[in-house]
Amino acid sequence: MAKSLIRWDPTGEMISLRDAMDRLLGESFIRPWLGRGTFFGGEAFALDMYETDDNVIVEAPLPGVKPEEIDIQVSGNVLTIKGERKEEKKEEKASYVYQERSFGGFCRSVTLPTDVDVDKAEAAFEHGVLTLTLPKSEAVKPKTIKIKTK
Repeated sequence: MAKSLIRWDPTGEMISLRDAMDRLLGESFIRPWLGRGTFFGGEAFALDMYETDDNVIVEAPLPGVKPEEIDIQVSGNVLTIKGERKEEKKEEKASYVYQERSFGGFCRSVTLPTDVDVDKAEAAFEHGVLTLTLPKSEAVKPKTIKIKTK
């Protein structure tokens, strides 16, 4: 009777890539936006941020929110947008089939990609979309050095 040795392979006990991806995707659909602090009455609100040569632009759709109910702050390189969406008058005698609109406070903080000059920042609110134009600090704008020939 011949005996054989089988070498122990620790990778066999590790989680497979497929199992890891299943867990990752499952959690992202069950608890979307987890850990981002982006709740809008229980729902996350999205925003877009992009850079131009001179500005950082942030666009955030905030339907149903009045501009005076939005608070915008920049502390260091962190932008915080917060406010509250007020609940409209409900019809007491109605029997709702769906009620998907959310109400309540919201807050979202994001890290800005560069230093900005907050004193020159502009905020516009049109058709339920908040647009922030944050001018880049002069210290971080690219400077051109001209070459002198001799």
